Amino acid sequence: MKQIKFTGLLLLAVFSMAQVSLAQEYKTENVILITFDGLRWQEVFKGADSLMVNDTGMIKSPGSLLDDFWNSDPLKRREMLLPFFWNTISKEGQIYGNRAYGNKVNNQNSMWFSYPGYNEFLSGFADDERINSNDKINNPNVTLLEYLNTMPEYQGKVMAFGSWDVFPYIVNEERSGVPVNAGFDIAEGDDLTAEEILTNKLQSEIRGPWGGVRLDPFTHSYAMSALKSKKPKVLYIAYGETDDWAHENHYDEYIWSAKQTDAYIKEIWEFIQSDPQYKDKTTLIIGVDHGRGTSKTSWRSHGSSILEAGEIWMAAMGPDTPATGEMKIEGQWQSAMVARTVFKLLGLEYPDEKAAPVIKEMIK
Repeated sequence: MKQIKFTGLLLLAVFSMAQVSLAQEYKTENVILITFDGLRWQEVFKGADSLMVNDTGMIKSPGSLLDDFWNSDPLKRREMLLPFFWNTISKEGQIYGNRAYGNKVNNQNSMWFSYPGYNEFLSGFADDERINSNDKINNPNVTLLEYLNTMPEYQGKVMAFGSWDVFPYIVNEERSGVPVNAGFDIAEGDDLTAEEILTNKLQSEIRGPWGGVRLDPFTHSYAMSALKSKKPKVLYIAYGETDDWAHENHYDEYIWSAKQTDAYIKEIWEFIQSDPQYKDKTTLIIGVDHGRGTSKTSWRSHGSSILEAGEIWMAAMGPDTPATGEMKIEGQWQSAMVARTVFKLLGLEYPDEKAAPVIKEMIK
């Protein structure tokens, strides 16, 4: 394998620094992982798609997206779509996956749909033999969330929230003991906050258009309330609307949902920077489970039959992340790197060595 030099890159610098000393001192004490479902790298780096932004078959009202999302300059378009990404993360963190510069991020798995993508993101490797459907089957792999929850310093301080009702199985809530609020789960307990009580009520009244996926505002509300009141050290939030709107060919809703999720991430980051437990001690890693097609017909879909569906992106920001912004160096990254990166940032050795030969070759 071609050797890669890691100069100032988070997802690779962490591996590189780990050669020198496993006990390397990092400032990160907390980690927040966030995923969009099926948000394409094309929108992240170029903003609204010119083929779709005013297509009457994909939007309810012709011209309704133009004022908010259209500019002939793709750099301005992407800032209109994801202002927090391009006004904050691009200045204080790193964003990977702009293939125009040869900066490639791909799924390691060959399935290119949700469960395999989330397993890879959370477990650190693809498992095409056992994770090859979106069925509600408990994940046989141990995720980084489960590993951490077995450690005394993190036990009871790991939480997950998702819009899709398969997440309790992906995280294997039954075995891992990691509490997962997903689908149409409500907040439970004797010490509910006012926000959780209100969210429980609203979720029971506003079901949304999908049977297995709730609207993202409910997921965000539950996660924010837990962040403020329960103060987890490791938090995973999986927003889901972008993928479901895309499957229904609603480009307008897809775009608005992406922008809203960007605003949610801004809210999370601003809270982090205002709270003594989290301020300057928290790393934020953002990713996606899969890509999708690029034509007017294939953009609705993903999976192994859609050639572009394995093309993804990642972003990170935190006290140990060099502020190098949009990554323009040529190279190949995979979401399978995330799990080990989290452990390195926390000063821990990742217990599962299944992918060790690949990692060892990369860090030469």
